[in-house]
Amino acid sequence: MSSEIESAYRRRTVKRALEAFRSGKPVLIHDFDDREGETDLVYPAAAVTSQHVSRLRNDAGGLICVALAYEIAEAFELPFLSEEISHPVSETGHLGYDDRSSFSLPVNHRDTRTGITDHDRALTISELGRAATDPDSIDFASTFRSPGHVHLLKAADGLLSRRQGHTELGIALANAAGREPAVVVCEMVDDETGAARSRESAIQYANEHGFPFVDGTTLINDLP
Repeated sequence: MSSEIESAYRRRTVKRALEAFRSGKPVLIHDFDDREGETDLVYPAAAVTSQHVSRLRNDAGGLICVALAYEIAEAFELPFLSEEISHPVSETGHLGYDDRSSFSLPVNHRDTRTGITDHDRALTISELGRAATDPDSIDFASTFRSPGHVHLLKAADGLLSRRQGHTELGIALANAAGREPAVVVCEMVDDETGAARSRESAIQYANEHGFPFVDGTTLINDLP
């Protein structure tokens, strides 16, 4: 494939991803083969319904998390979880793919019951998305509680210039699409092998369902 054709293909891929996100539809994002080497199913948070949570559970199968832009997490006074845990288990120097984890607090919306049902998680996720559009308009602690069943991720300050995980890739896509700076990410796991779903299998899934598939390199190089 010539460089011109490849460049045009990448631009079309990014355009499809942006159009999907603007309309509240999911995008499959593969990070890098030499990083996690995983594909996440990613939704704009405010658009998530209980049916979407069901898809995340059944078709992706990993951990359902909401990634927040750094400045949004800061407005909500959300820490990196590893900085709040005094127990030795919080040490993350062993990570083979990054310097640290993006995990912050796990939360439920206060109007949920147990917090784990598709309905409850959809409520928590969508309200997190709405809160991210105007963080000064809510009292986070009176709206959400912790511990809960939706794990929050805090993007790096400086986004992709500082870290290039699914957290930052998802927020960068949301920013470019003009969406709220909050996205749901969930790793796609292979039911047969128990490992991460292969890139080829994830592309096949995306094609079968009409969802865009995009890799981290393309997002970094071709997002507007």
